[in-house]
Amino acid sequence: MIDKKRKGLGKGLSALFGDDNQSKTQKATKVSENSALIGELSRNQFQPRITFDEGKINELSQSIKLNGLIQPIAVRSNYSGNTKYEIIAGERRWLAAQKAGLHEVPIRILDLNDNEALEVAIVENIQREDLNPIEEAKGYENLFKEHRYDQDKIAQIMGKSRSHISNTMRLLSLPADIISMIKEGQITAGQARPLIGLGNASAIAEEIVSKKLSARAIESLVKNKKNNSSKSSTDTNILEIERALENQLGLKVKIQNKKNNSGKVTIEYKNLDQFSLISDKLKRD
Repeated sequence: MIDKKRKGLGKGLSALFGDDNQSKTQKATKVSENSALIGELSRNQFQPRITFDEGKINELSQSIKLNGLIQPIAVRSNYSGNTKYEIIAGERRWLAAQKAGLHEVPIRILDLNDNEALEVAIVENIQREDLNPIEEAKGYENLFKEHRYDQDKIAQIMGKSRSHISNTMRLLSLPADIISMIKEGQITAGQARPLIGLGNASAIAEEIVSKKLSARAIESLVKNKKNNSSKSSTDTNILEIERALENQLGLKVKIQNKKNNSGKVTIEYKNLDQFSLISDKLKRD
């Protein structure tokens, strides 16, 4: 249940893993330490990280062979799967331990619900800088769509600014080929962000990669492309309002304003959860 959620997840994993200044009595009600067979663990269903660096796993495996697995793997009881425990944090260590030939690993059992499990998985990866921007965005989107967290709440939990959450989530509105470029490290999130909402975004992205353009050069290029397009007559005030609404809702917004100042506002949604969000906000306001 959300009302049982621990405080301060965005401040670090130490509060959950027993490294803070809580009393031993408090910790005992939330955490217990144990060991488990490798086969009793399964990956986190909410793991935001899609790819793991095989080289780093092999390096960690060699270290484990020499020194053992020092840091426990954080888990929770698995009530819905076919294993005893579900990994919350430490999947890379679990994979490396398998390569190292370990049959048993130290674990730390946490009492977490689904919301908390997702939060910890995202926080752990972000703190270790293990997520690419698209994986990070999808993690936030999962909190938003599946767990109905608004961007303010996500920002608070993750210890990030609201604008960072909004801008990161907006990357998912880019064309699939640009998303792949970001995941593969061909372009950065900062380079891709100015392309959001452009009809010729993919062509510009190819130009960015081929010419190795800087962020400033990209802004100039995008500005010139816009000025040469039919959208050049769009009032900059309208564009600013569109961006403000998008940041507020986390959804794509288009304003069409005619010369007589009549027009329409279009809010795009991709599923019923996003539709409900729009409906609730309109009813509340």
